Amino acid sequence: MKILVGYKGVNVGKELLKLAAIHAKAFHGEVLIVTSMKGGEKTEQSKVKAKITEAEENLEKARQYFDEQGVKSEDHLLVRGFEAGEDIINFAKEKKVDEIIIGVKSRSKVGKLIFGSTAQAVILRGPCPVVTVK
Repeated sequence: MKILVGYKGVNVGKELLKLAAIHAKAFHGEVLIVTSMKGGEKTEQSKVKAKITEAEENLEKARQYFDEQGVKSEDHLLVRGFEAGEDIINFAKEKKVDEIIIGVKSRSKVGKLIFGSTAQAVILRGPCPVVTVK
């Protein structure tokens, strides 16, 4: 079983990591830890480079967590020019993922309308079951 975890950082995703480890152990699976950054041709490289180091450090910490739990994992930093939701969906299809685990935060309907919602896109268009963690 392949489990994709949409991950932004250590402080944000502790519950995501815990749930992914539980599922991976229960189903003898592996975890793909994914952070998506807009990047690509649509963003200045200097802006992307400024955040890449932080994202890589967060992914490394998450991978260490899974190592400590005895769960096979890979980390992936996606900088492909897509919105995060679209990027996660495409990556899940490419890797033939069986489950996606993402975090959700409370936001008003107007906030979702104005700013969009990565979680909403993944939930509605994901190629496999999507589990959300608040």
